[in-house]
Amino acid sequence: MKLMTLCYIQDLNTNKTLMLHRVKKENDIHEGKWNGVGGKFEAGESPEDCVIREVKEETGLNIISPSLKGIITFPKFGKQNEDYYVFVFTAKEFTGELIDDCPEGNLEWVDSDKLLDLNLWDGDKYFIPLLNKLGMFSAKIYYENDVVVEKEIIEY
Repeated sequence: MKLMTLCYIQDLNTNKTLMLHRVKKENDIHEGKWNGVGGKFEAGESPEDCVIREVKEETGLNIISPSLKGIITFPKFGKQNEDYYVFVFTAKEFTGELIDDCPEGNLEWVDSDKLLDLNLWDGDKYFIPLLNKLGMFSAKIYYENDVVVEKEIIEY
């Protein structure tokens, strides 16, 4: 089982969202895809600790008061056939300067209304529209050969 965080940093002044184009790591399961920023928990971390640390490491930005928007379960995901549990956050306040050399890929501010036009995982298209709604969501998204075969989404 893998515990992960994912954060969509939103610049409300420009109506853009920071996205990561995964094009740098070898053997990256996300190669060529666009994602929010995040990663795996370290021992003893809360979801908030993890997302704040991961965003800082990957972007150079310090997010302030990240908001938990949902939890996604990806049963038997990827080549290792492992269950992934992903805590999805948004962050609308941040300080710092964006780094130029993210080890995961290229960082880019994308028009928020164009996110669904990117080369995303198919499942992302189901939860990204929920990021700015009131309340939270819980989702379970099943993939086979990188294609969504079943999904369940509950909005709270």
